[in-house]
Amino acid sequence: MADKSFTVLDLLDLDLKAHNSLYLRCISGRMGLIREITEPNFNRPGLALSGFYASFAFRRVQVFGRGETAFLFKLAEDNNLEGIRQLFSYEIPCCVFTHGLEPPSVITRIADEAGCAILQTSLETTEFSVRLLRVFSDIFAPKKTIHGVLVEVYGVGIVLTGDSGVGKSETALELIERGHRLVADDIIELRCVNGNTVLGQGANKMISHHMEIRGLGIINVSQLYGVGAIREQKEIQLIVKLEEWDANKVYDRLGTETITQEILGVKIPLIEIPVKPGRNLPIIIETAAMNERLKSMGYYSAQEFNQNVLKWIETGTAQAAYYGSDDSY
Repeated sequence: MADKSFTVLDLLDLDLKAHNSLYLRCISGRMGLIREITEPNFNRPGLALSGFYASFAFRRVQVFGRGETAFLFKLAEDNNLEGIRQLFSYEIPCCVFTHGLEPPSVITRIADEAGCAILQTSLETTEFSVRLLRVFSDIFAPKKTIHGVLVEVYGVGIVLTGDSGVGKSETALELIERGHRLVADDIIELRCVNGNTVLGQGANKMISHHMEIRGLGIINVSQLYGVGAIREQKEIQLIVKLEEWDANKVYDRLGTETITQEILGVKIPLIEIPVKPGRNLPIIIETAAMNERLKSMGYYSAQEFNQNVLKWIETGTAQAAYYGSDDSY
């Protein structure tokens, strides 16, 4: 569900661009624009128009294509309006007519009386349906916010996390200097789409591409490095946790074990990188990004290394090398 109520007016006011635009406008029933949309789906009311209301999905947006609109005109011509009045007796969020079609005036009058908004789009029914589901998938996606820095490194979306002052922003700035892109700094809004993909973006689009560098202040990355250094959103594919070096902690040196962190029900690979003077964090993170891309293609360096060592031991070469060594000095 969306974080707050989502109304028909909110649907009309969405700032959608190009291939995402729904091209919606209200042609009747403006009083119904305050109705809430509670289900991220739509319904074609053909059966309902014919009088069959069992399992009628009235809580969904009702989409009228050419077939449904032609049937409405037939009902209006025959003055058979009982079914129409029954349709609008339900608390329908709104009705959308595709192909730039308009319903008969008697239908709009009934909708007005029922307080249901009538919308129109120039899109074909199939294209509108695909776009509407895509919009709903985004609006109703589970969301949460986290503190960190989201960057894109070699096409891999990486979230840098860690305690305040550990160097997340400075590391991200060095990655930007090396040609990678910033998605968001400080507060990242995450949302899960399709049940298995976590997308991240700035919680506030006005400031998401600004960075706070201690001792320097606030900088505008897009102004300093150009629009090629930023990105609006990115799928989260790797989490890098930066932490102060702990001499008593045993860190993974082979990489054979896969550690994950669950975000919104999706398990995302996690690596811990200890921070201490002399470590080149940007190069380590670049290597981690490339290694993650290899893993996505089915190649695991650590596992292959482990298998090669086992094969070497099994062949007896290791034993021969051990027993054949000259220990006399």
